[in-house]
Amino acid sequence: MDPLYLRSAGTSLLVSFDSGEAEVIHWGADLGAHVPDLGILGAPVGHSSIDAHVPAGLLPSAASAWRGRPALRGHRITADAAGFDFSSRLRVTSVNTEGAAATIVQADADAGLSVSSSLKLHDGGLLELRHTVTNDGTTPFQVDELATVLPVAPDAVELLDLTGRWCRERHPQRHRIQQGTWVRTGRHGRTGHDSSLLFAAGTQGFGNRHGKVWATHLAWSGNHEQFADTIGDGRTMIGGSELLGPSEATLEPGGSYTTPALFAAYSDRGLDGITEAFYSWFRSRPHHVLPAASTGLPAGKPRPVVLNTWEAVYFDHNLDTLIELAESAADLGVERFVLDDGWFRGRRDDHAGLGDWYVDGTVWPDGLAPLINAVTSRGMEFGLWVEPEMVNLDSDVARAHPDWIVGPSAAAHRDGGRLPLEWRNQHVIDLVNPEAWQYVFDRIDALLAGNNISYLKWDQNRDLAEHGHAGRPSVHAQTLAAYRLFDELRKAHPGVEIESCSSGGGRVDLGILERTDRVWASDCNDALERQTIQRWTGAVVPPELVGSHIGPTTSHTTARTHDLSFRAITALFGHFGMEWDIRGVQGKDREELRRIVGLYKEHRDLIHSGRRVHADLSDDSLLLHGVAAGPAGDSIEVQKGTTAALFALVSTRTSAAEAPGRIGIPGLDAGRSYRVEVLFPTQDDADYAHTYTQAEPPAWVAGGAEASGRFLAEVGLPMPILNPEHAVLLKVTALQPVPGAHSS
Repeated sequence: MDPLYLRSAGTSLLVSFDSGEAEVIHWGADLGAHVPDLGILGAPVGHSSIDAHVPAGLLPSAASAWRGRPALRGHRITADAAGFDFSSRLRVTSVNTEGAAATIVQADADAGLSVSSSLKLHDGGLLELRHTVTNDGTTPFQVDELATVLPVAPDAVELLDLTGRWCRERHPQRHRIQQGTWVRTGRHGRTGHDSSLLFAAGTQGFGNRHGKVWATHLAWSGNHEQFADTIGDGRTMIGGSELLGPSEATLEPGGSYTTPALFAAYSDRGLDGITEAFYSWFRSRPHHVLPAASTGLPAGKPRPVVLNTWEAVYFDHNLDTLIELAESAADLGVERFVLDDGWFRGRRDDHAGLGDWYVDGTVWPDGLAPLINAVTSRGMEFGLWVEPEMVNLDSDVARAHPDWIVGPSAAAHRDGGRLPLEWRNQHVIDLVNPEAWQYVFDRIDALLAGNNISYLKWDQNRDLAEHGHAGRPSVHAQTLAAYRLFDELRKAHPGVEIESCSSGGGRVDLGILERTDRVWASDCNDALERQTIQRWTGAVVPPELVGSHIGPTTSHTTARTHDLSFRAITALFGHFGMEWDIRGVQGKDREELRRIVGLYKEHRDLIHSGRRVHADLSDDSLLLHGVAAGPAGDSIEVQKGTTAALFALVSTRTSAAEAPGRIGIPGLDAGRSYRVEVLFPTQDDADYAHTYTQAEPPAWVAGGAEASGRFLAEVGLPMPILNPEHAVLLKVTALQPVPGAHSS
């Protein structure tokens, strides 16, 4: 049987069938139009080992003497015993290809199992892989795990993954790959604040724009594991799987279980190349929120400037105050006004009301219409906060239907069944229960049908500990039920956008992003914390899908105080908004805020369609990141006089050096000339004096600098000396090509 060979955007995948099973020979750099006879890869057999080559299978197994983590774990259950067919010997029965996609079926007739694997190498180089196992036998088969894995090259010696907590999501950690298994387990019942959005192996010292990197992401919003597995012969596999509870995937005869999709990217240009592959996939989706998306939204609609009311008023919902806030927002150019938690029945704090999705008549005697009309009459969309998957015990729905509350016991709450410990004074409503699911759907559907609501901020504020239905674990079923709730509401209201919020960034993954239009990266609006949170969220998720707001001068979550310019530049590189009582922003500060809103509107098409660029700097107190126009690679094809790139130079703390010196600006066309200038803050802005700590700026700052892309990357420009926790915004404008130069 001929090997399977897929190629796209500098990446290729080569699968051999010579051993009888599907073996991944290569995942990485493009191997060219043709591959040789794979017989040249016959491996030696060592002493005191299996007397044959051990394949790195698409589904590694003990039946092929793979001594690492097997892909499929499970056993057959009969009337009087369990544990049968614990080891399957899957062999290829069919391979079907269509363009850059393929389906491989492997089966073990003796074990009564078959696995169908779908592989697709998307145009931008992102590989999508999933498996479906089917019970072809006559008795039930319990799936304990079905993992999706890929091999990485021997020169992948470092591992980078992400971790975090509430208000400190997605921070990187690195270590050297060694023999054994590195496992990241998520038992939150949701993705988790500490989940690794990106799981990457790479060559020694790989960085933002150099080195080879192999990276994966598991598109699942429930319990999961991600891992790197290095066996004794030196081969390393990386991958992930849903973490199944006992009997969550017990297959009756003819039944199937399908894994979440594993998305995988390869880059020989560092982490920015990985990001390009993910962005290409996101932006090619027909339902993506960019112009020409088929979401039911107006064609060409840009991502609107948002004002969220949470850190402005919290639970203090007063119509006059909120109308004043809406007036202030409209004056600044806000395009979407979002009313946060506190509008529904009994909700004066976070102890009561969740589940009672009716407008509170004591606070809103005329419903939400007066506020909605005040917002929409000022040219803004109206959005609303909801948390449909949760319930307070102090709620009408919990009192009427205690059996709808998730718990480990099969007994209903009214019969004394034990409940999990509370989290933020709330519990989980059992969406696996058809009546509970229908109630939640009907209430949110009625809200959207009865009010002019364009946007839902959909929160989910607790882990799903001891999560069960009818006495059995049900995170798997709850996750699918939540997905169905999103899907059905979107189908019923195609013009309504939905944000995934989960006490900030606790549910950020490609599974939920197939059903939502943006994520809330973190409940922390501290600009210093956000620099890291947004950088690593943006490693996978493009900025148009990442909510990024200017918070109050003194952060409500860290008590740090930052100038407006630092908060604004940080928020600019995302889906921009504000979460702040802006009524009190007056004078020069208000003019500065108005200016940054204008800068976002002027440049959001570039920010939300360009390539992310992260410089590799030796001084780790400084960051240089931005977005550049043009296709993937380093070539930028933009018209003369247009903005080719925006960069933020950020000082996170004091530096050991007196001055930053010359810093290269990467990501530009080497054969083209550019003009670089400081766009914000300038001498006319309120924060100018606070931003710098220098007697005199670099010479180029006053009038801008003109140079080729090669010069800017290799020689760079002397950058201004910034105070800690300050930033400047640089604008790069395309000029004529450099005479006699050639693009690289």
